[in-house]
Amino acid sequence: MFKLVTLDDTVRIPPEEFGKPLETVGYEQLKMRYQGMIDEELGYVVAVTNIKVAPTGKIVPGDGATYHKTEFSLLTFFPKIQEVIEGEVVEIADFGAFIRVGPIDALLHVSQLMNDYISYDEKQGVLMGKETRRKLVTGDHVRVRVTAISLGHGRGSGKIGVTARQPFLGKIGWIKKDLEKIKDVEAEETKEPEKGRSPDHD
Repeated sequence: MFKLVTLDDTVRIPPEEFGKPLETVGYEQLKMRYQGMIDEELGYVVAVTNIKVAPTGKIVPGDGATYHKTEFSLLTFFPKIQEVIEGEVVEIADFGAFIRVGPIDALLHVSQLMNDYISYDEKQGVLMGKETRRKLVTGDHVRVRVTAISLGHGRGSGKIGVTARQPFLGKIGWIKKDLEKIKDVEAEETKEPEKGRSPDHD
């Protein structure tokens, strides 16, 4: 899920940046420091926003820069185990599909795609179920559940595993068809025959 976290920090304003708006320089400094970072407590840092830089800074001996206290917000993406999320298929491989969820790509392994034998067509970039004939290709939108998270440290080191082998998960088109089947079955079960006529089974 996405969260907005408020933090305090100190930014260094280099001498060559003097005269420019403090918020502008502070934003660039914080962007380099935080944006794209992966942290076990914060998650994936997507963006820096709402920056307030103290107008009065401090000078450190031997450094011509000024240091200013800063308050700001971070837009973060912090997935949770068992959370249901939606994303787009961005890559298909013989071992599974990569799903873009928020700022990262989660792995949907072939064993977690559906209750069917899966074949991989490298030329067409397709994963297909042998019995169901259901296909998954790049650009498809899917709903999955988070099963494994390894955030790690630094930039680009996190990994997320997801599954679609649960009711009402998988490609959005599959879910819609399954829901339509359930509605049809329920409609048939609740349909009462008219008096004097046999039930219509068409």
